[in-house]
Amino acid sequence: MSDVQRYLLIVDEDKDGARRIADETAESLVSKSKSLIDVVQSLGEYINAEDESIRSKAVTYLSHVIGALPNTTLSRQQVQVLCQFLCDRIEDGGAVGGLRKLQSLGRFNKEMAVMTFRALIEHFQDLMVRPHSQRLQILELLNDLMLNHRMALRSLGDEAIVGITDLVSGEKDPRSLMIIFSVLNVVMVEWDFAAMAETLFDAAFCYFPITFRPPPDDPYHITAQDLKIRLRNCVSASSYFAPFAFPQLLEKLDSTSPNVKKDVLQTLTACASSYSVAAVSNWSITLWDSLKFEILNVQEEDLAEDSLVTLQTIATRLGKDVSSPSPTTHLARYLKPITDECKEQLQEPQHKKAKPAGQILSSLATSSFIALFLVVKAVVPSLLTLYQDADSIASQKALLEVLVQIFNAAVVLDETSGTSRSSTDGEQPLKPFKDRLFELFSQALMSTPSEEVTFRTVALQGLLRLCQIRNYLQNSEIGMVIQYLDEIVLTEDPSGREDVKNGAVQALVEISKSKPNLIMDITFPAFMANLPDRYTDDKRDYIITLEGLARLSVEKSISDTLIRRLLSKLEDVLQTDGPAKYVQALLSTVDYVLSRRDLPMDPNLSSYHEKIVVAYVSKAAAASVGSGPQALIETTSLEILGRLVARIISALDEHKRRSVAVETYTLFAEEGTPFTPVPYRHDAPEKQRSAMILSTWILASVGPAADTLYTVADNINHDSLLHELTRLALVESSPAIRHYTLKQIALLVNRSSTSKGLSDALSIMKNPCDAAQINPTSSFDVTPVVFWIAKALLLRLSHTQEILDHVLDLLSDKISGSASARGFGLLLAPDEIISKQYGVKIRLLAKQKVFSICIPRIAADFRAAEASTKPNYLIALSGILKDVPTDVTMTEIATLLPLLLQSLDLPDQQVKAATIENLVVISQESPAAVEGHVLSLINRLLQAASKPRENIAFVGYLESHVPGSQSHCDIAE
Repeated sequence: MSDVQRYLLIVDEDKDGARRIADETAESLVSKSKSLIDVVQSLGEYINAEDESIRSKAVTYLSHVIGALPNTTLSRQQVQVLCQFLCDRIEDGGAVGGLRKLQSLGRFNKEMAVMTFRALIEHFQDLMVRPHSQRLQILELLNDLMLNHRMALRSLGDEAIVGITDLVSGEKDPRSLMIIFSVLNVVMVEWDFAAMAETLFDAAFCYFPITFRPPPDDPYHITAQDLKIRLRNCVSASSYFAPFAFPQLLEKLDSTSPNVKKDVLQTLTACASSYSVAAVSNWSITLWDSLKFEILNVQEEDLAEDSLVTLQTIATRLGKDVSSPSPTTHLARYLKPITDECKEQLQEPQHKKAKPAGQILSSLATSSFIALFLVVKAVVPSLLTLYQDADSIASQKALLEVLVQIFNAAVVLDETSGTSRSSTDGEQPLKPFKDRLFELFSQALMSTPSEEVTFRTVALQGLLRLCQIRNYLQNSEIGMVIQYLDEIVLTEDPSGREDVKNGAVQALVEISKSKPNLIMDITFPAFMANLPDRYTDDKRDYIITLEGLARLSVEKSISDTLIRRLLSKLEDVLQTDGPAKYVQALLSTVDYVLSRRDLPMDPNLSSYHEKIVVAYVSKAAAASVGSGPQALIETTSLEILGRLVARIISALDEHKRRSVAVETYTLFAEEGTPFTPVPYRHDAPEKQRSAMILSTWILASVGPAADTLYTVADNINHDSLLHELTRLALVESSPAIRHYTLKQIALLVNRSSTSKGLSDALSIMKNPCDAAQINPTSSFDVTPVVFWIAKALLLRLSHTQEILDHVLDLLSDKISGSASARGFGLLLAPDEIISKQYGVKIRLLAKQKVFSICIPRIAADFRAAEASTKPNYLIALSGILKDVPTDVTMTEIATLLPLLLQSLDLPDQQVKAATIENLVVISQESPAAVEGHVLSLINRLLQAASKPRENIAFVGYLESHVPGSQSHCDIAE
């Protein structure tokens, strides 16, 4: 039995097996055990069979054999013979596949390409009635020919264009359309088709607009936008299309569909960008007449924006290579009716069309310096006159806004043009109006009553833009603007006028980017002089100033200067025993400034280590024993300082961090200072114990690699320290110190690198008093220790089941169960210190694991619990759910809903608020799940809302999330 017989016998049932037979034939040809003539002759009776399906399968077999051959196997003569053979039988199924293989061979020449193309055109004029798979294969062959044999097809001239346009009409499938648009685009861009322009344009534009919507599970991932972009490239490919494209697109601009209008505008923009200057100029006024309606009578903001982009693109195209503002240029003739129309609209500045008129002017002015010159010359004198004659603040504000928009255009041009500039005399077009504009905007900002917030805000924006226009204002004039802004920030009462003050600070920030020296010479001295040396009862005396300084620290040179001056001021305040709140404000500002720096790459990092970490930590240690500034030892001061030093330490290299680690508890205490580490002391006063706050931040920031290097006393190891910290946490009376001691415990446990360390931590969690060698009958609250250790272990998924079983068992305790229930809110809660930033091990699936173990157990134990302990389970549930992703929560919706509804009956306000938040999410994600509980849910919500005094947090949630609930709560009260 021959290979072709075997192929035909199984091809319908086993396509893979049939292809293997074709591959075997190809191998025989390569090894020359068979000749190509033998293979073709074996097709004889099948290739001429009356049954079309047999002929098709026979040709497909030959195509598969050709496709399996290496590229160099066939000679040029064999390629020629096969090409002729397949072209003669191109309507027989698989011939197209064989031709696709042949055309990819190096020996496939121009004559063969023409033969193949003509065969396509001759035999597939009825392409659209054929099955899609066959249409796609034919179009892919056409695309291959265009890709690999473009010159051969191009040599056919109009014959090829007519053939292609006839072949591609009426297609609907997105895959085929992507190919069609690509093929047409090649013809439109590379061929001379002047005589066939309308035919070629119609072949593409008949598909406009694209309304395709891909199916939900589209395997080809072709979007409507993909099709729109390719079609848009066709329509905008040649200026020959202008007489056809512009009128038809403007006609479709009248569509009631926003999507169609948007598509039209974006296509108009593409055409204006690519057509010749002459073609665009011929249609520019017509386009303006149509587009102005979309802008001046704005109905859809995004359509108005797209229309502005189109107008701007036209101006950009017409301004190409224009170096003179002569009124005879295409650009000037285009702008003249537009500026006239805008000036007319601005005669009534408060009219609704005035604002879009200003947007038009700004958009056009942004296209080029020549356009800016023409716009400024046409409208600025008129605007200044209108401003002078305006009879109200509102009218003046509207006119200032238009001027600011023109200034914006000038700034944008400066930013996009680099150092080059092209205009009539090399000067900024606004130069002739500089003095008048500077005076006008200065008076508007500084001489207008402070109550006119929006007016002054516009004036402030105008002055800022004037400062930003390159080489426009002198340094002395910019310095005057900076003084205005400083005065606003430092002296004006911000009550109800934060917009102006915030705008002034932001303006200073923007000016600092181009004129940092002026900021350092004018603003810094003014701001620093405004900082008191001693405390004042009015926090505004320094808070506003520090906020302004902090926001100014964008540029590195300014930031460096600011840090030096702030540290100098901090030293002055500490030496005069300044108040803690002032110290805290200064430390917070330094921390904020450093947070905006790339500290690991900062050349001043070593200096920060010495001047901030070592200096101020040692001062705090001295203060804890009464030998230093007491403002540093207040809890808030220690927290801010700890955060600051941790930021710096984290940026140090490992060697430096190791040197810091040994000072974790000694705190760089200077020799002669009576400070001793807190651990292993039983008599340390509270002030000295508060140093543990700093120790916690240092321990966190040195990272896991330095954990074993801290020193407390001789022969103290990790495990011993963990027991001692447990004792300190249990006996500590200060909530803040206890809180940070517990975080130290969590850090040590989570970052432990030995199984013994983890087992020891687990043992401490189960029996804290034993570990601390404290009488368990004493009235110590062990719950915080239990849950902080549990948190540390659970985040790294260590002993997860054992830990959760233990803490869940605690909920049934009638005495400590309530405290344990609240501890569940800690387990998965984010924490500033217990975080990956400080080397804490947090496994990706930690939350899912805790949730999947706890929820079924809580549900089961809740049903079996005594009435007095049932609330414990609901509170624990609330604590877990608040930190679990919604998609995880939804997996147990059937179990959760009954428990959540009962949580609304609890007296705990925070639990109620958290519960309603979970219920809102569930109702949005799975409405069907809530349907059976609607009545119960409504009754509980109404009952809680009717008692706002008893449900403050719950009602607060309603007021912030439910429209109109404020009035209902007031009525209930």
